[in-house]
Amino acid sequence: MLLPRAPSRALKNRAPALPVVEKSDDSVASLIDVDSPHVSSVPSDFESQSVKTDTQAERIDREAEAREAREKAQAAADKAKAKAARGGQYARANSDNPVVLGNALTVGIFTTVIGVGAYRKYVRDELSWKVVGAWAGVVGLFGVADYYVSQYFFQKYPPKK
Repeated sequence: MLLPRAPSRALKNRAPALPVVEKSDDSVASLIDVDSPHVSSVPSDFESQSVKTDTQAERIDREAEAREAREKAQAAADKAKAKAARGGQYARANSDNPVVLGNALTVGIFTTVIGVGAYRKYVRDELSWKVVGAWAGVVGLFGVADYYVSQYFFQKYPPKK
């Protein structure tokens, strides 16, 4: 009986063969020929144009839109500042009006009572969304009632404009 021969020592130590790259002309078919009409030429007055590329034109449009948005935001901020100044003048002018003083005092007391009550419920772990919703309804009713009561008393004690 013949035994199979063991591979020679030289074959054992050899590295595997490297993969071979297949050569084909398909890979260069998509390259642009510089002599073809696909390449666009630049007009002679290119350097004197103010906008040279589409990207530059888009950037100029975006900058114009951003400038308009900033101007609108500035106008809104100026309007808000003017309204806040009018509110401060109204408060100073009516600081001696009993209706305005009564409203400020009532709202302060009411807010304190609601806050302390909510904190106590929170500490006792009884504060739930149901309780918060119910008290939000109470605050809404208080606001409506305060509005109508204030309108009645403003007829007796008109505010200064």
